[in-house]
Parts: sequence; C-alpha cells; structure tokens
Amino acid sequence: MKVVAERDVRVDSKKRVTLTGAEYEHYRMRRYDDGRILLEPRELRVPDAISRRTLSHMDEAMTNLSAG
Repeated sequence: MKVVAERDVRVDSKKRVTLTGAEYEHYRMRRYDDGRILLEPRELRVPDAISRRTLSHMDEAMTNLSAG
C-alpha cells in the first residue's frame, strides 16, 4: 500500500481528532494498548432488500406477539 497523505495531529481536550480532507464520512476506530490508533473507512448504506428468510421470521414473530 502506498502512503498518499501523512499528517501530525493532536487529540483535543475532549479526546477528539479532526480529519482534514477525509474521503469518507464514517470510520471504524481501533485503539491499541500501545497507543496506536487505526482508522478504517466504513460505508453505511441501506440494504437493497430484506431476505425472504428474514421476512418469514418477522411474520412469525408478529404472529407470536399477537397470540400472546
């Protein structure tokens, strides 16, 4: 992997880091016990469709709820 940007950043009083020029809106953050912080981009999206199996489970749950 090629490094395309490198910056020195600091953590503010509320333990936040500001990313300038970030390509993504959401990131997964991992902090390690040695002080390293790893940010991985995440793309949150609405699923294209709900599977038939999930729909059948939901129908069954509603039937059970109605039955008491």
